[in-house]
Amino acid sequence: MEHQDGTFNSHLTEMKGIDVQEIVNTSAVERFKNIKRSRKTLSTQDYVAGIRRGDISILSQAITLVESSLPEHKNIAQEIIQGCLPYSGNSIRIGITGVPGAGKSTFIESFGVIATAAGHKLAVLAIDPSSERTQGSILGDKTRMEQLSIDPNAYIRPSPSAGSLGGVARKTRETIVLCEAAGFDVIFIETVGVGQSETAVHSMVDFFLLLMLAGAGDQLQGIKRGIMEMADSIAITKADGANEHKASMASAEYRSALQLFPKPASGMKPEVFVCSAIENKGLQVIFEHIKDYIAACKSNGFYEAKRKEQASYWLYETIDEQLHYDFFNNPAVAQSLKQFEKDVVNGKMTSFAAAFALLDLYKISD
Repeated sequence: MEHQDGTFNSHLTEMKGIDVQEIVNTSAVERFKNIKRSRKTLSTQDYVAGIRRGDISILSQAITLVESSLPEHKNIAQEIIQGCLPYSGNSIRIGITGVPGAGKSTFIESFGVIATAAGHKLAVLAIDPSSERTQGSILGDKTRMEQLSIDPNAYIRPSPSAGSLGGVARKTRETIVLCEAAGFDVIFIETVGVGQSETAVHSMVDFFLLLMLAGAGDQLQGIKRGIMEMADSIAITKADGANEHKASMASAEYRSALQLFPKPASGMKPEVFVCSAIENKGLQVIFEHIKDYIAACKSNGFYEAKRKEQASYWLYETIDEQLHYDFFNNPAVAQSLKQFEKDVVNGKMTSFAAAFALLDLYKISD
């Protein structure tokens, strides 16, 4: 715009710059860096001390190290476990398994609430050697167990990722040591599905509880026989509404079946209970029975003998697992394995000859 004196006033005047605020929350970033630094600089003593004072964050980090397959993580994990060992062994370890549809998740939550209400600290662990393939239920159970998830006296740890049964089971057993050192005095070990994992769970618990359904069908008889022989007691679940009468009849049938089994080494006859997790019916009776069972086993010496037997079992299981890992990860074996397999399949070599040849390769190159 031209003024009378011939000068111009432009609308495009220079404006003062606006101070732009940083979008990034620098304090949050700094906290994150500090967390990362603290994780990297934690010593074995730091982990053990954190676990001993019940720091859930440090406990979870330590369990992650136990579950890791990296050699450097394995070494520090074993040091942490060794450091926690003197403070372990003081919990009631309860194995829980059941046929599909038995309602393990609902049962564990309701049963867990009873344990924490009684003043106990509860850890819920799982054994699922195929969670990546089958999407094992425990991974979803953490979100479904709403009460336990927010209970300050409960800790739910999802199952390790897929791996060999022996490997996953060993890691679960080592996790038990850490949880006990953190002050958890009741530990549930859940099996996902029905199969070989029951044997692994049985070898690390004080009490093995089998959840059954009324009228599950004859197709499960073969499975039930093997698991029933391991069970310290049986609970017929979902005994509510129209299913209550069926559950009562089923309990009588299971009691009769248990009479045919040999007397357990514990000297304690397995009991059959009827319960409903939804209605919170019969669960307190089961919990009291487990405590009485543990007390009786401690009194007659079976408790201590079983713990020692389990420790010996896992010594040999760990040796087998490590030898298996070392063998198949040996460079000479890995290079020759496929060719030997091809020769066996094509009938050029027997399976036994090929196996011994590979073992010789392993011994020479080791």
